[in-house]
Amino acid sequence: MSTTSHTYTERDVGDFFDQTLQTYLSFWDGDGVLHTGYFADDADDDYLAAAERTSEVLAAEAKIDGSSRVLDVGCGCGNFMIHLAERFGCRGEGLDLSRERIKFAQEKLAGEKRLDIEFRHGSATQMPYEPGSFSHVVSQDALCLVPDKPRSHTEIHRVLRPGGVFAFSDFLQPKKEIGERARKHVYDRVKWNGGYSLVGYQSALEEAGFEIILARNLESHIRQTYRVLGKTARERAEATPDAAAREWMLAFSVSCEEIQLAIDDGEFGWGLFVTRKRGSAAP
Repeated sequence: MSTTSHTYTERDVGDFFDQTLQTYLSFWDGDGVLHTGYFADDADDDYLAAAERTSEVLAAEAKIDGSSRVLDVGCGCGNFMIHLAERFGCRGEGLDLSRERIKFAQEKLAGEKRLDIEFRHGSATQMPYEPGSFSHVVSQDALCLVPDKPRSHTEIHRVLRPGGVFAFSDFLQPKKEIGERARKHVYDRVKWNGGYSLVGYQSALEEAGFEIILARNLESHIRQTYRVLGKTARERAEATPDAAAREWMLAFSVSCEEIQLAIDDGEFGWGLFVTRKRGSAAP
């Protein structure tokens, strides 16, 4: 049974990611990579390569190319948007609730003058763009954190051109009711109120005016992400002289074990979706 005791706001989410930026940079990746990996096989333990593969898979399924104008909602430290611009020569913007992560992304972009992209602080529920501004909207593991999900879907629909593509990966809540362990180690840990199942997500997107092109269950990849990160945390803790850092890494490794159990119990999942705004033209 669910043990929800909080209703997290956008302010809570933004503050959390502001406050934890440096911790995640020091442990996960100094370049700001912070999303689930798409692993080659069960033996693959290269997290950064798997995270890059997620970006490649999502871009390929969305059919992004040099003519695209892309919005990355929940862009974090800007890696995906920069990757898309470098790889395809597309234009675009990144939007995120975390001021600190947007600042980090802007500092990275300062050395990439040739890229036609920008990063802004803002909400997915009230985006600072004109209707039909983008051919593609993308996101990686961020939209689940929006408290008012239907409102974010409406906004994404608004800023897309007719026939535009909305392609993203996101965390799932396969079961309606979740237990205390999952609430503590999965949901409360990142200020997440709750989400959709794979089927529920499709229904919500269709209600918002999107045609479902692809909905893929990626449960095995999220389980492997936390298996690899938990192992990495334990190894780094053994080699870390700083007591506080070591304690955080060991606590994180315990959470990774609990997260895997929550996945096995159907309380946490991951999916990839490609949809199209109903309209007369493809991007």
